[in-house]
Formats: sequence, structure tokens, C-alpha cells
Amino acid sequence: MIEKVVDIQKLVEAVEEEVVEWRRHFHENPELSFKEFETSNYVFEKLQAFGSIEVSKVTPTSVLGRIVGSHPGKVVALRADMDALPIQEETGLPFASKNKDIMHACGHDGHTAMLLGAAKVLSQLKDELKGEIRFFFQHAEEHFPGGAAEMVKAGVTEGIDGVIGLHLASQIPAGKFFVCYGPVTAGTDAFDIEIQGKGGHGSAPFATVDPIAIGVQIVNGINQIISRKVDASKRAVISVTKFHGGTANNIIPDRVTLGGTVRTFDPEIRSQIPVWIEQITKGLSEAHDASYQLNYQFGYSSVVNEEKITALVDQTIVETFGESNRVIAEAIMGGEDFSAFSAVAPGCFVFLGAGSEKPEENYPHHHPKFDVKEESLILGVQYYVQSALKFLNEK
Repeated sequence: MIEKVVDIQKLVEAVEEEVVEWRRHFHENPELSFKEFETSNYVFEKLQAFGSIEVSKVTPTSVLGRIVGSHPGKVVALRADMDALPIQEETGLPFASKNKDIMHACGHDGHTAMLLGAAKVLSQLKDELKGEIRFFFQHAEEHFPGGAAEMVKAGVTEGIDGVIGLHLASQIPAGKFFVCYGPVTAGTDAFDIEIQGKGGHGSAPFATVDPIAIGVQIVNGINQIISRKVDASKRAVISVTKFHGGTANNIIPDRVTLGGTVRTFDPEIRSQIPVWIEQITKGLSEAHDASYQLNYQFGYSSVVNEEKITALVDQTIVETFGESNRVIAEAIMGGEDFSAFSAVAPGCFVFLGAGSEKPEENYPHHHPKFDVKEESLILGVQYYVQSALKFLNEK
């Protein structure tokens, strides 16, 4: 059992400058989902250089690192995602993205750097480790079907006893950890609808089947599903976020397309919502002599924190950072494909604050001015290291 807490703290502190340097490198060189070739190569080479880590590419753009301790024991996995978003950066940072219309606007650059830091620290403890630590450097969190499911299919979770994750959060003050017991994120689904009508001149709508008028009614119907079909005590959201149609002011188009997102926690509600959407779409289309096509895509499932491992991680946070820096929080309506890992092994996923104490200085995730406070990065390294060690040493 590793008891040299002071020594571990020194090892963590020793990697702080490198972690910031790595984060800036990733931020300056972002890559989109399923295209993280340079990022994954950089991670691969760093892990190899640390020594004591078995490194492999389990998919073309993801990396698996393994430290097998000198003593038998449990297996714990630590995860970070690596992909960026199709956004043109507007931060003005000296290390802003060099790649046009691609930006790390969700903190994945920080996640990757923090897990690299943890890997370097833990690689120096190999001879004292009891069990095995795996490092999941995951591709394509931002793009369904997601990289986590691909890594699971590749076998990275075989034999693991627990998986631990972390997400930087710009809306939370730097240094605060938000911990959820049970659901953490919502199931995230998407839908697209095409309404096929009959176009014509805007001066003679009676001679057309107006898909815009029908589409508006469908949007209104969809917007009533949650308030009229779902128990008010159940959290669920449907948002229509796209509506496209028409080319000129005096032409009624042949067709329109619309689409949106669905967020749920309850599996029954999740399975029923596409049925309700189709009932509304079919009924209104047929009532007005139009036809339709509905494409409904079930996306990431809800991340659910398992109670025992979450209690262990919670205790680790309190012992390491103090109770004042730990907040017991409620689930958010955002989505995360960490759920693919936690579906096959007990998992814990927490949020680490990386924002200013002044809310007006913080930009939301996926915003072109999004940034994180770099003083949070070393805290993430400490979180990964201490959580992994506590998990392996727990009887």
C-alpha cells in the first residue's frame, strides 16, 4: 500500500509546468472527432517516454496506456477525451488554435494534459502499485456514435473493476469539484423531419400543400410533448433547433426540414418520445395531404455514477482538497459518452471547476471564447492520481 502522501504530492507538483505546456500544445493544434491523428501520436510518444507504461493504439486515433503494478490487485481505468469542435476560435490567446474553424471549446485539451500528467506520476510508482491502472485517451467524444463505444468494442474495458472520469467546467469556480450520486448527464438523442408538400406561387396558397405551415404546426405540437405527456416530476427536454425551407419571398416551397435534440433520464420516457413525435408528425402531415420522413437517432445514454466507487472518489476529493471544495450536485441535461464505459464497469464521473469567481468572465462550453483557468489543471492531475491509488488500495 502506498502511504507516502507527501512524496506523491511532490511528484504531482513536479509535473505542473509540463501539464500546462501540454494543454497549450493541444489547444494550439486541435483536431476534430475521428481525426485526432497528431494528437494521439503525441500522447503515444509521451507515454512511451515516461517508461513503465505499456502503450498501444486500440483504434486509429485513440491510445491505451497500462501500468501493471508489481503486486496483484484490482484494475482501474482513468479516462480523458481528446477531440475538438468545428468552431473558429475568438479567445485571442497567444496559443490560440492554428487550425481554421477548429477549436478546443470544451476543455478536452485540459483533460488530455491532466491525464498525461497523472500517467507520468503513476509511472514512477509502478514498483509500489498493487493492481493495474489503464489510461483511456479517447477519441471522438463530440461526435456520435462516439469514441468510447469503439474503445469498449476494442476490448479496453475487459477485466476492469472501475472507471473514473473528469470534465472541466467553465461555469464552476476553479478548484471546486461537483459530485453526483446516480445520474450525472442525460440521455442525448436527435431527430430530423422532412415534410414533403406541393410548392407553388405565394399568391395562390390554395393551389399548394404548404410544408412551412405544416412544419410550424409540427413544431408547436412537439413543444407540447413534455408539458402534456411527461410527468412533471420527471426531467426531460425537447428542443427544435433547426427549421429550413424556402428560397424566395413569393414561392411556397415543396418541402421543409426541421430537427432537434431530446434529453431524458427515464428509459421509458426516452423510448416513448419518438413515438409521440411520429404521431404528431404523421397526423398533421396526413391532415394536410403532405408526406413526411422521420429519422430518430438514439445517442449517448445517461451517465450514471455507481454508488460505491462514487463514495470512494467523493471521500478522496474531501481528503485531498477539503470538504469546502466538494459540492454534491444534481445531474445536468448535457450528454457524455463516458456512459459507454460506465455501462460495463462501475464508474464515477465528476466536474472540476475551471472558471472565474466572476460569472460574467466565463464563457459557456462550445463558445468561440471558451477558456479554462490553468490553475485547475494540476488539481485534475491530483484527482486522477489519488482516486486511482485509493481505488487500488481499498479492500
